[in-house]
Amino acid sequence: MGTDVLVIGGGNAALCAALMAAEAGASVTLLEAAPREWRGGNSGHTRNLRCMHDAPQDVLVDAYSEEEFWQDLLKVTGGITNEKLARLTIRESSTCRDWMRSHGVHFQPPLSGALHVARTNAFFMGGGKALVNAFYRSAEKLGVKIRYNAPVDRLEIDKGRFVAAWMGEERITATTCVLAAGGFESNREWLREAWGQNAQGEWPADNFLIRGTRFNQGVLLKHMLAQGADPIGDATQAHMVAIDARAPLYDGGICTRIDCVSLGVVVNTEARRFYDEGEDFWPKRYAIWGRLVAQQPGQTAYSIIDSKAIGRFMPPVFEGVQAASLPELAGKLSLDVDTFMQTLNNYNHACRIGTFDHTVLDDCHTEGVSPAKTHWARTIDTAPFYAYAVRPGVTFTYLGLETDETAAVRFGGVPSDNLFVAGEMMAGNVLGKGYTAGVGMSIGTAFGRIAGTQAALAARAMQTGAAA
Repeated sequence: MGTDVLVIGGGNAALCAALMAAEAGASVTLLEAAPREWRGGNSGHTRNLRCMHDAPQDVLVDAYSEEEFWQDLLKVTGGITNEKLARLTIRESSTCRDWMRSHGVHFQPPLSGALHVARTNAFFMGGGKALVNAFYRSAEKLGVKIRYNAPVDRLEIDKGRFVAAWMGEERITATTCVLAAGGFESNREWLREAWGQNAQGEWPADNFLIRGTRFNQGVLLKHMLAQGADPIGDATQAHMVAIDARAPLYDGGICTRIDCVSLGVVVNTEARRFYDEGEDFWPKRYAIWGRLVAQQPGQTAYSIIDSKAIGRFMPPVFEGVQAASLPELAGKLSLDVDTFMQTLNNYNHACRIGTFDHTVLDDCHTEGVSPAKTHWARTIDTAPFYAYAVRPGVTFTYLGLETDETAAVRFGGVPSDNLFVAGEMMAGNVLGKGYTAGVGMSIGTAFGRIAGTQAALAARAMQTGAAA
């Protein structure tokens, strides 16, 4: 028999699993599909972890209770979530940071432009790249064998039990296995198949950008579903953000996000508004805008602000389109000027401005216009004006493998005794739809730690049983 625990994947969830298994005394091999310089999957692009806490804790202010975290999750998922596993994730988020620190991860208060998250989210010093590097350093010290350029294309499974992993012609055996190889967001053909054609005859997925790694092709996920593993989630649901339309196809990361939506209006290519820009705080709503834009003609929209909004949001990497007047702005965006001006005039006339305060759900709202803007509604009337073209940016997909509190993969409702799953490959158990900032890292950390612990325990039990 080869190693005790085989971990397939190289991001946060995989590393948490490898570290926990190694700490439990198991021999561990980790297979990362990417080369060393691209290791870490989407985790290298992350910034923070959503954390439950009952009192102020170092970088976290006030308190963020289990119930409030659960209500936030319930709201964004519309109830499409497994409450037991969601609450498990939430409780784990309150205890993982000291463990993360023991493996070299440092935390810092959020930047002033990271709106509304000082209470709920702990930020990584140096971002996700520093977290990934710290975990790899710690794994190497603990004796975890790490292989790069090691994409697994299939597993040998016998009656729900893991036997071996295959990389081309190479067969790798292990007593137990943790699957943490990510979703299928980088597989453009699969995205196209999932989204299909819209009423206009377009293939929306052809216009999607991928915010993270190009290595999450969903090969193992597709293989596991074909092998009869129980699925969870909808193939079109994903953490999908409206990002700068000029972003690269892969690995644009956090810096391509456009964060001024709640400070202005958003119009589609027909120059019409299509959703409430001020529905809720941006960290609770930024991840619905990718899907909203995906449903618009051409999968493109424009975030429009005036000078009053400047300085109130994280400035994008690329400068927006600037104009001295609204008609000029419409012309520069190739939008129908008359329709654009009608949209903006209707919105401006509908604004009922009370006390503008972007740090609370204020009383600045619209009346008599559809869609309404329920908070932070201010007239767009102060030159210069700015526009940012946005397209859907897929962070990670939610279709995955159904699991339970032991992180076991299930076949026909029966949990495997030596095959476990963590991270994006099972996030759909908690995230049926929607997203709230930092919760992906909460899920990956919680279930990575559980999967690693369970894999080490199962390996020991199987070896003891075999020896007896």
